[in-house]
Amino acid sequence: MASRTLSADYTSPSASQTFTASLPSLSNDPKTQTVADKTAYLSALRAGATQIQAEINAVLTQRMEDDKMTEAVGKLKLQEDKAEEMYGEEEGEDD
Repeated sequence: MASRTLSADYTSPSASQTFTASLPSLSNDPKTQTVADKTAYLSALRAGATQIQAEINAVLTQRMEDDKMTEAVGKLKLQEDKAEEMYGEEEGEDD
């Protein structure tokens, strides 16, 4: 009976990450699997899926926050550039 792993891969243009959760071993022979073994395996599978989902959500939430910050910094830079360009000129003034 080999140990098993539940995994999920996240890939984007700028990053990739693999999330894993260990699962208990379960015999490949259905004749030797007990109800308790199957129940324990399914319970661990459910817990592993929940764990991976929480990890993925945390990573994606952080990426969204980073994207918002990058966007805000970009807008601020544009405002500063426009203010610098308009320095010394009054609004509505045409050359």
